[in-house]
Amino acid sequence: MTDERPNRNLESREKTTRVKRWQRPSVLPTPDDRPGWVHRWVRAANHGKNDPTNISAKLREGWEFCKVSEYPEVQVIYVENEAFKDNVMMGGMILCRAPEELVQERKDFYRAQTNAQMTSVNRDLMREADPRMPVFNDSKSEVKFGKGSRAST
Repeated sequence: MTDERPNRNLESREKTTRVKRWQRPSVLPTPDDRPGWVHRWVRAANHGKNDPTNISAKLREGWEFCKVSEYPEVQVIYVENEAFKDNVMMGGMILCRAPEELVQERKDFYRAQTNAQMTSVNRDLMREADPRMPVFNDSKSEVKFGKGSRAST
């Protein structure tokens, strides 16, 4: 009994590869990953006016500006603001970075704060419970992924 299968060496991967679909490019480019750093675009200007309050808040949080010379992969077309001429800035947004540890500490801080608030709310809810009319706390949190309810055009 002989198999009449085609030789696998003659098959090519190009025939089975899907054609890539066009997708809209990102407004803000993504810099290459750098070990130990987290990148984020921060608002530096709004409607053509500088936003020093937002910038100073982010600097106090531990974010630092990324220099154009350190990020050659991010194309800067022109300098929008003389105050930030050495930094990566596009559309009123300035590229910043912070150490991964600092970002994780910030996430942990806000997660603990949220948990404390939820515990407090649940205590207040159960304090109002009456044996004649019990309160049930079936609060659950779940994340669902899907296409949403956007209408197609």
